[in-house]
Amino acid sequence: MTDRVYPSYKQATNGTATTTAANPSFPATKAQLYGASRPLYRPKPNRHSYRRSCCCSCCLWTTVAILLLILLAAIAGAVLYVLYRPHRPTFTVSSLKVSTLNITSASKLDTNINLNITAKNPNKKLVYIYDPITISLITNDGIDIGDGSLGSFVHGTKNTTLLKAAITSNQELDDTSAGKLKTALKSNNGLPLKINLDTKVKAKMGALKTPKLRTRVVCEGIKATVPTGKSATPASTSDAKCKVDLRLKIWKWAF
Repeated sequence: MTDRVYPSYKQATNGTATTTAANPSFPATKAQLYGASRPLYRPKPNRHSYRRSCCCSCCLWTTVAILLLILLAAIAGAVLYVLYRPHRPTFTVSSLKVSTLNITSASKLDTNINLNITAKNPNKKLVYIYDPITISLITNDGIDIGDGSLGSFVHGTKNTTLLKAAITSNQELDDTSAGKLKTALKSNNGLPLKINLDTKVKAKMGALKTPKLRTRVVCEGIKATVPTGKSATPASTSDAKCKVDLRLKIWKWAF
């Protein structure tokens, strides 16, 4: 029986021969089947990732800059505090004399009171500059007894200033307030009063000045009595204490 010899190439349709070396071996792998025909994949750069990285970098550098500014401000504030040692001013009610404190039958309040307040600046290198001061004299129940004012002034270093003001009133009270005030004036213990001083103040330390700050001084513990004759009656101020609501700010530091 004669053995048949198969050729190692196939006759092409157009007459050209193609060897088996040009054709993939069988069975072919997936890489051989699809790898040659599919284009090579190249990932495109992700714009969102690039923007995210830029945003993170900006946030990081902004945070670092803010922390540096806070650190510098803290160092400067500490240096200023060591150099100037700022302290709040103190106020004391020196005297309060009642010339007139009367309620008429028509619930009309007539007030004439002379007030003396002593202001002290304990600082050696700090000057306080005050705007005009508004004075309100009220009872512990919140009844307005009278109002007054003080002019602006400069409070020098280690200085004591005596402030004098006249508190007057000629106003009508409602029936409830008039009744409470009449009862309190008849008491032997005296009429408890409270003084509010409202102003704006700024501090000066050499060439440095702070912004104007709203300040309120509250003095409590005063007891006034109605004068029996023509002369003014001094009120009891031995237990009077004044609280200064002043927060001195040097940049971000408050004292």
